Amino acid sequence: MSTLEIEPTVDTSKMQISDEVAIQIADMNKWFGTFHVLRDIDLTVYRGERIVICGPSGSGKSTLIRCINRLEEHQAGQIVVDGTELNSDLKNVDKVRSEVGMVFQHFNLFPHLTVLENCTLAPIWVRKVPRKEAVERAMHFLEKVKIPEQADKYPGQLSGGQQQRVAIARSLCMMPRIMLFDEPTSALDPEMIKEVLDTMIELAEEGMTMICVTHEMGFAQAVANRVIFMADGQIVEQNEPKEFFNNPKSERTKQFLSQIIGH
Repeated sequence: MSTLEIEPTVDTSKMQISDEVAIQIADMNKWFGTFHVLRDIDLTVYRGERIVICGPSGSGKSTLIRCINRLEEHQAGQIVVDGTELNSDLKNVDKVRSEVGMVFQHFNLFPHLTVLENCTLAPIWVRKVPRKEAVERAMHFLEKVKIPEQADKYPGQLSGGQQQRVAIARSLCMMPRIMLFDEPTSALDPEMIKEVLDTMIELAEEGMTMICVTHEMGFAQAVANRVIFMADGQIVEQNEPKEFFNNPKSERTKQFLSQIIGH
């Protein structure tokens, strides 16, 4: 578990949050068989917000963000992303997925494709971007995540931290309006975590709407506008970071913080 080792060096006051709603979740519920994994979730995310979701294992954090791009299907309530409701209409699902990037815990890169090919595949086939433009865009984002020299290598030739930065670049190549991160550093060695978090901090500074499930509480303090604590499939508490860490309201939140950062 990470302690608060990242200094809150980001000037979040310069990061404008719009009054435009990016994601609206209302009374959303999800079951896995008889297991009620998400209960009565209400959440509004504004354009430019950076939200960190934390909580114990099994609290529903990853399931919640997977519902936001329909990798998991909710059974009750409503999810609207960028004005498009996620329902059984596959056109709506495709539209949302084209606007929402997702970075997973285990990279999910294609091992038989080079880094450059991983980054250009979706823009060419899904967005119909001309190959030359797709390559230029991929190199731009590989520069942004500071690994352009790895473009012709295969994922297996890279470190875990480098692979995760490729995964971030690949998502950015689709020019998403929203980025979802599902525990992006939990599969990494400790010395590789900082390089991935630094990349995410740069994205935050550029105003990307972000929801990140993570145990990196230093990152939450440095970057988030809002920290959400989940337990037993529910949102227990949410607040801006300073208040969340220094003055938690719920006993369940206090217990969690004392375990994770010795609060």
